[in-house]
Amino acid sequence: MMKKIKQAVVAFMNDESGQDLIEYALVAGLIALGAVAAMTGLSGKIGTAFNTVGNNLNSSI
Repeated sequence: MMKKIKQAVVAFMNDESGQDLIEYALVAGLIALGAVAAMTGLSGKIGTAFNTVGNNLNSSI
């Protein structure tokens, strides 16, 4: 009985079938984090650009 439990524990510890999925999830999370950080930094500049375009359109009417 103990031998079967030991074999099951060893087999479970040596199983790497879910490792790739976890690695892909971590990479996707890092990419998402980088995208959020980049968009946060650019949001002010994009808002200013839209306001400038809107003001120029209003003043030309």
